[in-house]
Amino acid sequence: MRPPPIAVLESYKDQVTLFTEAIRGLAAQRGKLEILEAGCGRTWPLKLDGVDYRLTGIDVDEHGLEARRTIAKDLDEAIVADLRSVELPAAKFDVIYSSYVLEHIDGAERVLDNFARWLKDGGVLLLVVPDRGTVWNFVSEMTPYKFHVFFKRVVSKNPNAGKPGFGPFPTYHDPVVSRAGLREYCARSPFTIRHEFAKRFDPARLKSLVTFGTKAIGALSFGRLTSEYCDLVYVIEKSKESATPR
Repeated sequence: MRPPPIAVLESYKDQVTLFTEAIRGLAAQRGKLEILEAGCGRTWPLKLDGVDYRLTGIDVDEHGLEARRTIAKDLDEAIVADLRSVELPAAKFDVIYSSYVLEHIDGAERVLDNFARWLKDGGVLLLVVPDRGTVWNFVSEMTPYKFHVFFKRVVSKNPNAGKPGFGPFPTYHDPVVSRAGLREYCARSPFTIRHEFAKRFDPARLKSLVTFGTKAIGALSFGRLTSEYCDLVYVIEKSKESATPR
């Protein structure tokens, strides 16, 4: 059975608002929060003024993590480790934030199992992943890594793309890294999807070409791939019961 239609976030700002409101709501109940950034970007993207929290970052890329230590200096603890195998205490964190990480892991379900173990009851997982059931991510899977680096350097104008500590990184797109896969996983785990949204990818300088190309591929897939969005945004709560997202 196909999942119901999904609402699309209008901007990155809406994603940030969604996540910060979830964290602030939890902080109002619990006071100081333990937050894990699972797979570190080069900066912490959420503004949490007035929230008392301790931030731990884990990443297998020591170059990127070193930038957080020496430049951003916003981590209370930095751990170089693989999210599949790192040993952390059960029920340690109130919040786990993971953005564009799971698609780069061969064995993403093991990481989700760890997230479920590391979160306290009632804690939240803030998750952003590409949906492997979309046209954009089908194209991403079908194109070589070198093309992804070229795209980032030329189209996104990021001269550091592909260098140590900078994306893009090789992708695996495990089946769980999809809307259907995450819903199925949450249905059999202690996770409840509280909010579920989609995000579009519309680079301004390629908007017309991307729109035409994705719609054409979507039509040729006879509905197997959607061209309406490319990424998924979730607020997922650790609980004993599953529920329909709103």
